[in-house]
Amino acid sequence: MHEGPLQGRRDPSLYRPNVGIALFSKRGHVFLGRRINAHGPFQWQMPQGGMDKGETPETAAMREMEEEIGVSPKLVEVLEESEDWLYYDFPSDLKSRLPGPYIGQRQKWFALRFTGSDSDVRLDLHTPEFDAWRWAELSEVPELIIHFKRPVYEAVVKAFDKWTDPV
Repeated sequence: MHEGPLQGRRDPSLYRPNVGIALFSKRGHVFLGRRINAHGPFQWQMPQGGMDKGETPETAAMREMEEEIGVSPKLVEVLEESEDWLYYDFPSDLKSRLPGPYIGQRQKWFALRFTGSDSDVRLDLHTPEFDAWRWAELSEVPELIIHFKRPVYEAVVKAFDKWTDPV
């Protein structure tokens, strides 16, 4: 992922540092969770979350994965880390409800291979963020994502398409 419209000349300090996780099954499908208490279409997404102070992106990705979907880092193989940060802005109605100074998020994305079994996925180990999950074709994911994150997901699909073959 190289410099493009998702990176541009943005001030990184205005964007919350965040990680995203494309967790691939052995069949080449990717994990999607449905946001808890969400209504309407476009409530599916891949795990993502903020970086804590002092964390590296990879450490944050492993922590977020375990917190959000209960998958231990021991059950994944790191395939790739996005070269660049990907940015998205919060819509104004969402921004008005969020605390803090950020106007959006900047994300490092990770392609991970899941080596466990479906029973290793636990949405209830921490405060649940998803109420359901499923495996999906990577190419179909952008159509399931809320509109303001869609360009980032399209870039992730393009960058990580090489990981969709079964292993």
